[in-house]
Amino acid sequence: MEEHAGPDCLPKEPFDIHAVFRRLRRVCAALPKAALFELRDRGRRTPFEQLVAAVISVRTRDETTLPVAEALFARARTPEEVLNLSPEELERLLAPAAFSEAKARQIRAASALILERWNGALPADADALRSLPGVGPKVAGLVLALGFGVPAIAVDVHVHRITNRWGYVSTRTPEQTRAELYERLPRAYWVEINERLVPFGKFVCTGRRPKCSTCALLSQCRQVGVTDHG
Repeated sequence: MEEHAGPDCLPKEPFDIHAVFRRLRRVCAALPKAALFELRDRGRRTPFEQLVAAVISVRTRDETTLPVAEALFARARTPEEVLNLSPEELERLLAPAAFSEAKARQIRAASALILERWNGALPADADALRSLPGVGPKVAGLVLALGFGVPAIAVDVHVHRITNRWGYVSTRTPEQTRAELYERLPRAYWVEINERLVPFGKFVCTGRRPKCSTCALLSQCRQVGVTDHG
């Protein structure tokens, strides 16, 4: 990749994805974990729990996703237990999340389909997962990675923004970013990229005024599109 100076007028090192991840690990050790990774580390790691948590997390902040998911899992952790809740109780449990009524319908419908199609056991298959209500590429990727341990890339706004800002990809949409990352990102980082870039994007490499001057990745990052930074 061509070397050039970013807005800070500092020379850039040749981009090394392995060095980037080593630095990301050090930075993220002091930051709150992304919600689904925090739930995984708390023991909420079944494919169904990760599916439900991922649906809850869509357009919802991690600070809300965590308590909402935990409140639901205290009452229901399987498709059968979800369907034993009344629609009203499920909506109440999900109420703090964005689009909670729609998500309650999606989770109930998905639970019924999981029982009908697969006898309650989700398959480790991206196409099958995406056939469920509320499940797009990001949710399917998270379920594969965290629920099944299958290497998969989940691209959200942070992964899309930061990898383009680095100059590692050059894409217009998260779907294009996901495809390009599958082509060039080493498989060892497929799960980890979401785990690191969600907190990194929330607290360091933010959408507006990223903290470039104090960022541990400054010498690697091409700062593509950055015009206003701290």
